[in-house]
Amino acid sequence: MRNREFWQLVDEVFGPTYGRTLAADQVLSALGDRTVEQSIEDGVEPREVWHALCDAMDVPDAQRWGHDVNRQAPPPR
Repeated sequence: MRNREFWQLVDEVFGPTYGRTLAADQVLSALGDRTVEQSIEDGVEPREVWHALCDAMDVPDAQRWGHDVNRQAPPPR
């Protein structure tokens, strides 16, 4: 998963406003007590960040991949 794909999924799954706010403010223990933005900036793989965010927000697997039915899901952790 590329950064561009990651941010596209954030916007699709959480909404552009809430998703970006969530990424800036939500501290996740699975990411070493960093926010989503800090983790991406620190070089954590977007796939790992995506799974940590979805796990923390209890996003069901069926809803994690946005609106594109042809999009391949990032491999599991």
